[in-house]
Amino acid sequence: MKRYGYVRVSAKDQNPERQFLAMQEQQIKKENIYMDKMSGQNFSRPRYLMLLKKLKRGDVLVIKSIDRLGRNYGEILEQWRIITKSIGADIQVIDMPLLNTNYGHEDLTGILISDLVLQILAYVAETERTFIKQRQAEGIAAAKLKGVRFGCRKAELPERFEEYCRMWVNGEISLRKAAETLGMNHTTFYRRCVEYRDSNEENCSKL
Repeated sequence: MKRYGYVRVSAKDQNPERQFLAMQEQQIKKENIYMDKMSGQNFSRPRYLMLLKKLKRGDVLVIKSIDRLGRNYGEILEQWRIITKSIGADIQVIDMPLLNTNYGHEDLTGILISDLVLQILAYVAETERTFIKQRQAEGIAAAKLKGVRFGCRKAELPERFEEYCRMWVNGEISLRKAAETLGMNHTTFYRRCVEYRDSNEENCSKL
C-alpha cells in the first residue's frame, strides 16, 4: 500500500505551498506528490493522469480539499468512481475527513454516507459558481445601463497631438518622427490618429 498526494493550483502565479505543507504533515513522500498548475474544469492534466496510472488497489490518494480534485460536479463524481471503484484505491480529503474512504467507513452505511456527502458538496460548489457568474453578468448589464464603460482607460493624448497628427496626414512629417517628438510609440500614434480622424469625420457627418 502506497500513499500519494495530489496538489493543484489554477494558475501559474498561484502558490501551492500550503498544499505541500499539508502533504508533509500527512507524511507523503516528496516523490509521491504530483502537482498540476491548471484549471480544474477538466481532467486532461498530465500529472493527474500519470498519478492515475500509478494508483493500485489499496493505495491512498491524499488531497487537501475536494476542489483540488476538480471543479465540475459531474467530473468530480466520475473521477471519484474511477479511483474508489474501478481502481480500488482510497481517497483521503484533509479538510473534510467525513469524505475519507480509507478509515472509519468499513461498513456499507459508512460508504453510503461518504458518497452522499461528496455528491452534496460537489453540487453546492458548482451551483455557487453558477450563481457567481450569473451575479457578475447581471452586475455588468446593470452598470452598462448606467453608462459605465468597461475596459482599459486610454492614456491622455500629448498636448500637441492634433497638430502633429495633421502634419503627418498632410505629409509634412514622418510617422516615426511625429511619434518620437510626442514621446509616443509609433503604432500607438498611428492608432490614435486613425481614431481622431474617424471621430472628426463622424462629427462632421452630423452637422
